Amino acid sequence: MRVISNFTQLLAKRYSGKVLDEDAHEFIDFTLDATKRMHQLINDLLLYSRVETKGQGFENVDSRQVIDIALSNLSVAIQESGAVITAHELPVVRGDSSQLVQLFQNLIGNAIKFRSDKLPVIEITAEPQGGMWKFAVKDNGLGFDIKYLDRIFVIFQRLHERETYPGSGIGLAVCKKIVERHNGRLSADSKPGQGASFFFTLPKGVLTKETA
Repeated sequence: MRVISNFTQLLAKRYSGKVLDEDAHEFIDFTLDATKRMHQLINDLLLYSRVETKGQGFENVDSRQVIDIALSNLSVAIQESGAVITAHELPVVRGDSSQLVQLFQNLIGNAIKFRSDKLPVIEITAEPQGGMWKFAVKDNGLGFDIKYLDRIFVIFQRLHERETYPGSGIGLAVCKKIVERHNGRLSADSKPGQGASFFFTLPKGVLTKETA
């Protein structure tokens, strides 16, 4: 992939401004675009596979701190969109802190990305459910037809045109894999034009002297 990309860029640079017909320039642009997309797909596949192979050990994790890191990473998108994000009282969970940052970052990022004409409003809550905490990330965005529920969690499946909403369609698949690694479940509920709600469970933190 690097070889194809490098030689195509060299071709584009060397013959820039030279006498080439319109088709030749179009072919060069198409090849460059295809190699960029393939490079992104490879990186996404590596990210997906590393959920299992590169995951860290579980520890007590303050989900409030995890969300703060995710929000910091999304600060530009939040500022540009004017998104209002509310996180209610949140618990200590047992998990891989880096992956949990990725989980919340993907879900919040999607809520901002697939917003409607209204100001994005995102609410994060958690409630106990047996030995787990059930989290909800709710938004007032575009929403989706619930008949596509299974499809949205499949790797590289998309409900929107790439030209309108960039991305490879791997974000929710990664979320599902992270939640399942934590012995939880991820689901969603939505109606077109009425926003979406994503629900997932994470194990409760182990009670220690520090957390008691």
